[in-house]
Amino acid sequence: MTETHNSTTSTPNPMVGNGEKGRRIVINVSGLRFETYDKTLGQFPETLLGCAAKRDFYYDSENNEYFFDRNRSSFEAILFFYQSNGKLVRPSGVPFYVFAEEVKFFELGKEHLQRLEIAEGYITDDKPILPTNLTQRRVWEFFEYPDSSLAARVLALWSVSVILLSIVVFCLETLPDFRCSKDSDGPGCNKNSGDKNWSSTNLTDAKNDREPDHDVWFVIEILCITWFTFEYVVRLLSAPQKLVFIRSFLNIIDLVAILPYYITLPMNEARVTNKSFTLLAVLRVFRLVRVFRIFKLSRHSKGLQVLGYTLRSSSRELAMLVFFLFIGVVLFASAVYYAEQGSQSNFESIPDAFWWAVVTMTTVGNYHFIEGNFKNFPILVKRGAWI
Repeated sequence: MTETHNSTTSTPNPMVGNGEKGRRIVINVSGLRFETYDKTLGQFPETLLGCAAKRDFYYDSENNEYFFDRNRSSFEAILFFYQSNGKLVRPSGVPFYVFAEEVKFFELGKEHLQRLEIAEGYITDDKPILPTNLTQRRVWEFFEYPDSSLAARVLALWSVSVILLSIVVFCLETLPDFRCSKDSDGPGCNKNSGDKNWSSTNLTDAKNDREPDHDVWFVIEILCITWFTFEYVVRLLSAPQKLVFIRSFLNIIDLVAILPYYITLPMNEARVTNKSFTLLAVLRVFRLVRVFRIFKLSRHSKGLQVLGYTLRSSSRELAMLVFFLFIGVVLFASAVYYAEQGSQSNFESIPDAFWWAVVTMTTVGNYHFIEGNFKNFPILVKRGAWI
């Protein structure tokens, strides 16, 4: 069965002219007829339909039309490409790979296909830029591309192992059993010494006994920092574009993971003679930055990189989610503040109720009413029954 895309009942002669618009052309795509003007198609003479010589190969003289045995749903977007002077939009009911094949068949050009891929969210792998020097290129591929060789895979596995070891050490050295040997004034140290009724002499002896453990953490940290520094310097020296390398987000993370050690090294020496609050506060901040080493794993994981691209492309939606959450926090914090007026309230102001609203809206838990009475509402809040 032959369908007609317009209201004309008779088959138009494609050779008939129509003034400035040129002759009217009939295009039959798998039984569905489309009509357009020669001038419309002539806007893109390098394409299949825009070039008369290429188009004539599909001309059916018996029916006075051009016949294409192609996807009918896709051709509506192909024809709209000519009518809109170059706007290529994929139909919602056509898969991308099907529409891409139609774009290639009608020779609309790689430029428009690439724009479509970007609009559809497809990530194309750009051709990597490699150093021109042979030795520099081998070193760059060895450190930057784990799939280039078996040795590069082993190196990537070793780098991941060092990162994990550094993170484990960073967490373990904060345990009171290890931390108190270095700083007896830290949280939990006085409590432990008080429970055991230690004297100052016994505490000093304990510090001396635990000193070897402290040296172990120090040696592991030195080895990890040495590897991180060596890896970063080698990759920087072998990079084909050093300015691009320095500005890269993943490389900035690598640098941030290394710098805190070299910054806190002189502070540790100064801490022996000067225990000022400002120095200790700065020292703690730089030690906290060491936790960013966990982001170094993203350089060795394509999944984490895709997750980063997804979060970046969904930034507007995430911002909208936070905005609606903020509205809910303000509304419910205001409601609970005024609901508890006249009773023993746990909220002195609306901002004081913000935390309750945030925890209630962002967590899932069980809550039980004591007597099913609204007067017990302050008791529920006080006991954290909403959490």
